[in-house]
Amino acid sequence: MTKIPHKLYLTEDQMPQKWFNLRSVMKEQPDPMLHPGTLQPVTEADLAPIFCEELAKQELDCTHEYIDIPEPVLDIYKMYRPSPIIRAYDLEKALGTPAKIYYKYEGNNTSGSHKLNSAVPQAYYAKMQGLSGVTTETGAGQWGTALSVACAYFDLSCDVYMVKCSYEQKPFRKAMMNVFGANVTPSPSMLTEVGRKILAENPGTTGSLGCAISEAVEAAVTGGDKRYVLGSVLNQVLLHQSIIGLECKQAMEQLGEYPDIVVGCAGGGSNLGGLIAPFVADKIKGLKNPRIVAVEPASCPSLTRGKYAYDFCDTGKVTPLARMYTLGSGFIPAPNHAGGLRYHGMSPVLSKLYHDGYMEAVSYQQTQVFEAAVFFAKHETILPAPESSHAIKGAIDEALKCKETGEAKTILFGLTGTGYFDMTAYENYLSGKMTDYVPTDADLQKGFDSLPDIPQNKGI
Repeated sequence: MTKIPHKLYLTEDQMPQKWFNLRSVMKEQPDPMLHPGTLQPVTEADLAPIFCEELAKQELDCTHEYIDIPEPVLDIYKMYRPSPIIRAYDLEKALGTPAKIYYKYEGNNTSGSHKLNSAVPQAYYAKMQGLSGVTTETGAGQWGTALSVACAYFDLSCDVYMVKCSYEQKPFRKAMMNVFGANVTPSPSMLTEVGRKILAENPGTTGSLGCAISEAVEAAVTGGDKRYVLGSVLNQVLLHQSIIGLECKQAMEQLGEYPDIVVGCAGGGSNLGGLIAPFVADKIKGLKNPRIVAVEPASCPSLTRGKYAYDFCDTGKVTPLARMYTLGSGFIPAPNHAGGLRYHGMSPVLSKLYHDGYMEAVSYQQTQVFEAAVFFAKHETILPAPESSHAIKGAIDEALKCKETGEAKTILFGLTGTGYFDMTAYENYLSGKMTDYVPTDADLQKGFDSLPDIPQNKGI
């Protein structure tokens, strides 16, 4: 039997030429986004002032199974893709598990994460529409970095509203975005009406992705020939990120493998949705039955403790309403939370899959996550991003279950990026300064109280 290599790279010619639209194979579609004024399903015309035209079309497309990747996007993808799938031999040995552990590593690009997979097409479509620039938010900074790289390539302006606590914790992420010409503002700020309102109501706030989204959307709709782009949650983003799962499946087929368990970190859903897309499609079609495990932080537990309801995607309540697992648009994670994945809701597609039983979810406290990150780094020589480390923790736990049962299951997880801009968090963990915070039911209720009082939410 041929020994499986430590890592496998597909060739450029083998790289997927089309994105996979998971919604096209779902037995039941996610509930439609609603216009906040009329409570009617949004149309392309409703989305046009916010999103690029082609992205608005992709956002609402639930019929086309595959969508062509434009040639200019493929050309940039080839600068850093295909990304490797790696057999974690040393991690398996250290755990003493009979399980076979694979991970898809998305950190081999300047942005240091998978986010570039969606930043490139979103910037491309903005350029093709003749726009001058885009606006966005960023939490830990990976998405803002990726978008600044893509905008520099297409000669677009890039205005980034960065969650204030992350802006303060990760100054080198700001510097990185500045290298590529992006303007970075800590959010909430005094530059927008919604930012000023949020600060007036809560002067000491450390910010949230919901706050930053509100500011970025306002900046887009009042900024002339600019549009808003988002790095997670949206259907269009999961579409672009499907290249991760498509490459995984193709590479594992070459190795004669198929995962019994697929594990991904879950914040808004970009990485997880992209990683699991072809595998959950097999599950829906009855071809295979892999377990799909979403791993989220205990401090921002939208799947494991949230409510499945219509909610605003932003704190300022200016975006369309989406039915998703949510903690309420007013929920703000504790400022000591260092691991990213801080969005108050979950992708409507992933929420529907979870609600219908195609996916499981588990949450971990951040000291557990960093313990797993350090263990992984010592044995696999990659310093993982805190977000990715949630998936590492989940994969390790699954491998240890195999050790107890003696089952040689095949585990695949997503290593979404590097942790080189997260050294303050690592230093706090290693020095014993890092603390855990798990919101109480009373804490969460404050967010639930902010859910829209609409007929679609009755009985929730």
